[in-house]
Amino acid sequence: MDYWRDHAACRHEDPDLFFPIGTTGPSQVQAQQATAVCEGCPVREQCLDWALDTGQSIGIWGGTTEAERRRLRRRAGSRRGSG
Repeated sequence: MDYWRDHAACRHEDPDLFFPIGTTGPSQVQAQQATAVCEGCPVREQCLDWALDTGQSIGIWGGTTEAERRRLRRRAGSRRGSG
């Protein structure tokens, strides 16, 4: 089976780029640079799914920040609870 990470746009980038410390100033710029790498990634959806499935709470995954993934999890949880 083909492993999605082998096709990730970030595979040749510095991993530290995807783990900014903080959410303001230089960290915000770093997060924007990381998500820009994700924009054209052919496996962005698989990356995001993996991050959500495994509870990744830090870093940029699938073009999303930590706060964005928290919101996605809350929305998914509220949909399950109301169904």
